[in-house]
Amino acid sequence: MIIGNRLCVVLPAFNAALTLQRTFAEIPIDVVDDIILVDDASTDETLKLAKELGIITIAHDHNKGYGANQKTCYRTALDRGADIVIMLHPDYQYTPKLILPMASLLASGFFDVVLGSRILGVGALAGGMPLYKYVANRMLTFTQNILLNYKLSEYHTGYRAYTRAVLEDIPLDNNSDDFVFDNEMLSQIIYRGFRVGEISCPTRYFTGASSINFRRSIAYGVGVLRTATEFRLACWGWERGSVFEGLQRREPRKALAPQVQMQL
Repeated sequence: MIIGNRLCVVLPAFNAALTLQRTFAEIPIDVVDDIILVDDASTDETLKLAKELGIITIAHDHNKGYGANQKTCYRTALDRGADIVIMLHPDYQYTPKLILPMASLLASGFFDVVLGSRILGVGALAGGMPLYKYVANRMLTFTQNILLNYKLSEYHTGYRAYTRAVLEDIPLDNNSDDFVFDNEMLSQIIYRGFRVGEISCPTRYFTGASSINFRRSIAYGVGVLRTATEFRLACWGWERGSVFEGLQRREPRKALAPQVQMQL
C-alpha cells in the first residue's frame, strides 16, 4: 500500500527461471500488496519456482505472446483491486528497486503513467544495450515524438507503471498479442490525453536476459511506425481499422504543479 493505493507488481514471464529469484529478492514487499506472475507456457522451471517463492501465478496453456501475457496480467491485477500496477520483466534487466519511486509518482496524482527510461542519463549503452538497438531506439523515438506531438526520451522500455484509471480506459484487447502491444498501448494512452512521466532507469544486458532477435526487432520497428502513422491519421479523423478506432481523443493533460506557499 502506498498513500492509500493498493500496489500490484505484474511479471509477464517466459523462461525466466534463471533470473526470477534475483528479481523477486529486490521487490520491496513491504509496500507491494500483490505480486502476480503470468507464465506464457515456459519450458523451464519458471512456474514451479514462482509458486515456491509464494508469487500469485497464472499459467497459459500455450504460448500466446508477450502482449497477450500482459493482458492477463492487467486483468488479474484489476480483479484483485489494484490501484497502481507496475509491469516488471522478471529477467532482471530492470531494477525492481525503482518500484517505490515509480509508484510514488503515480500516487502523488501528478502522473497517470510512469516509464522507466533507459535513455535518460547514461544507462542504456553503459548497461550493455547493443549499439544497433540503441540507434534504432533513438530513430524510432524521434519519429514518434514528431507524429504523436509528444516528448519522451523513449517509447520502448519494458518497465511501466499505470493507474487503475488508465488500465480501465484503454481497450487492451484491441491491441496486438505480440511485442508491439507496449507501443500500441502507450500511443493510445497519449491519444487519450493521460499524463506520462519518466524516471531514469539503469538496465542490464547479459546472457539470460530476454531480448528479441534482429528479425523480430525489424518486425517490431515496422509495427511501431505503423502505429505512429495511424495515430496521426486518427488525429485527422481517419481512425477506422486502427487501434484508435472508437477512442475519443483528448488533449494532453498537463502534469499538476505542486503548490508552493511564498512568504514575503
